[in-house]
Amino acid sequence: MTRMRYSISIPGSIMFLAMLLAGAQGARADQADSPVVLLHGLARSHHSMDDMAEALTAAGFRPCNIDYPSTDHPIGKLASDYVVPQILECVGPDSESEVAFVTHSLGGIIVRYLNDGDAPFRFGRVVMLGPPNQGSEVVDKLGGLAPFQWINGPAGNQLGTGNDSVPQSLGSTDLDVGIIAGHDSINLILSTLIPGDDDGKVSIERAKLVGMQDFITVPVSHPFLMTDDEVIEQTLHFLQDGEFQHP
Repeated sequence: MTRMRYSISIPGSIMFLAMLLAGAQGARADQADSPVVLLHGLARSHHSMDDMAEALTAAGFRPCNIDYPSTDHPIGKLASDYVVPQILECVGPDSESEVAFVTHSLGGIIVRYLNDGDAPFRFGRVVMLGPPNQGSEVVDKLGGLAPFQWINGPAGNQLGTGNDSVPQSLGSTDLDVGIIAGHDSINLILSTLIPGDDDGKVSIERAKLVGMQDFITVPVSHPFLMTDDEVIEQTLHFLQDGEFQHP
């Protein structure tokens, strides 16, 4: 039997506390101890979201930093068999609180998949970091190769740009979504496969989603979006105010 896991991080960084005091000013009273589910990206673990969880805790939220075997199953099975049970374990099946989300990459598609079905909880605000909301050309061009399939699994092959891909099949959103897309890349080889500005995995244009509430770009590469100080501060701002800080 697969063991369900989640972690609730405890703040331990002076840097984050200083940033929060200077920028975010803490969570509002009506948001104190509100659950925020963190969903990591493809071929990552919940530890990749530890910095974000620490900042959320310091701001007065209650992060549920859950883990799921992203490369082992298709998106539907990941959502129903792994993500939902851990969300309910963390926030409680009878909770009246809205469940907010902070997601990286594939995590955003899982949230959209859950919202498209009958999720057993109410959705709050959602911040998506580098989501392939319209798929990725990287999957189109490399998805048929054995090394890609071995590294990324069934879910990875569902993230193409064709009409039969999971992101394209989900359509627009009615969620209160803010999206942060990167426009810097450390993977120049993959970037040659992607038209326009990109973060090494997803283009800025394909991160966008019809129905989104707000959208910003940052000079950050895909693997580092969830640990970047500016991204963390902007994430907190959207969860608290429903919008990003624009220049």
